[in-house]
Amino acid sequence: MSDAGPELPPPPAAAPWVHPGPPWPPELPSGADPLPKWPAWYGIAAFIVALICISVVIAILVAATGADAEDPSPVATIIGTVIQDALLVGAAVLFASFVRRPKAWHFGLRRTRLWPAVGWALLGLVSYYVFAGVYSAIVSPEGEQTVAQDLGVEDGLGLEIAAAFVIIWLAPVTEEIFFRGFFYRSLRNRFSIWVAALLGGVLFGVIHYSGSDTLAILPILGVLGAIFCLVYEKTGSLYPVIALHGFNNTLAFIVAADGSPGIAVAFGVSLLVGCVLAPRYLGGGAPPLPGVVSRV
Repeated sequence: MSDAGPELPPPPAAAPWVHPGPPWPPELPSGADPLPKWPAWYGIAAFIVALICISVVIAILVAATGADAEDPSPVATIIGTVIQDALLVGAAVLFASFVRRPKAWHFGLRRTRLWPAVGWALLGLVSYYVFAGVYSAIVSPEGEQTVAQDLGVEDGLGLEIAAAFVIIWLAPVTEEIFFRGFFYRSLRNRFSIWVAALLGGVLFGVIHYSGSDTLAILPILGVLGAIFCLVYEKTGSLYPVIALHGFNNTLAFIVAADGSPGIAVAFGVSLLVGCVLAPRYLGGGAPPLPGVVSRV
């Protein structure tokens, strides 16, 4: 008779180790300052306040200078555009300060990985031109924007340079800070990516309305605004979106300049270079988010 006890079953095989992947949502480094939680209504409220301030300031300037509000000169249009863009950014900073002292990186001016950002920007650009081509083939919109002409692109070298600065440099920076960095980001604190991008795109298209002639092209601009939101969402930085916006405006300016692309190319290239170098040499105030920024 054997003294051995009952035979025990073999131990279970160890399960293969699987890498858990990056945390979701992405975790900020220890001690990092978290993003502020702006209420969703801050964006539209800031937009309304900016519109009121723009109307008041422009009315005061028109009354003080005797300018023709119905048919302003290129210089007056440039001044009005600068005021408009400055007040939009000012409204964003004002409302952001109600939650916490705003910092540049709160609005998306932060570092990101270069080549993934380039890839997302190119994907957004191709998607936009595909949509614009299909839409134009179906709808055949006849209207076009006359912003460059209104700013005096055809009225001498000085005005052409000023117009290029406003269209290729100023507009992409200020509009992206407000519409993507603040308006879209405030919506994302409550809504999904697609809802926030849709609302952001609609507003972006609407603000480019300048008469019944431009009505048919607003869907194209709305889709462009939504694509800007998605590129911002995927990269976590406003710099790729500013570069994308500036590139599109550069092409539009070249067409409007009627065969003299030198000034537009100079401003466009300098903006692209600035978007690459600024976050690396000026500092973004916060490190890039680790892993994937967001999932669509």
